[in-house]
Amino acid sequence: MIMVQLIKKRFDKAEIRVVGDPDMVLTNASLVLGAPGSMPQIQTLQRDDVEVIVCGETHEWETVEYVRDAVNMGKKKALVLIGHANSEEAGMDYCADWLKTFIREVPVEFIPAGDPFWAEVK
Repeated sequence: MIMVQLIKKRFDKAEIRVVGDPDMVLTNASLVLGAPGSMPQIQTLQRDDVEVIVCGETHEWETVEYVRDAVNMGKKKALVLIGHANSEEAGMDYCADWLKTFIREVPVEFIPAGDPFWAEVK
């Protein structure tokens, strides 16, 4: 999926994980960021107008298996996991800037968490 390549480029060193057909041509995606739980993710995937969800993290024994089952049934569905911290970091940067507009008693600074995961490269 070209979308995954674009996400990998945007998140630089993040360990992006994908469930679904790598050759799938997609037309509709949805963001379900952070870790809202499997039910919001699965409910979003059940929509006819959503083929792929991009989310922070998931319960692998639920959402991942839902997508694998859907693909095995011939449905055009996929899941892209960018990591919990990765999916929320830009919002936290924005939040720090916003807090600075009215909190003056203490310093406010955004400190990037970064991706806690790595993969061995051989």
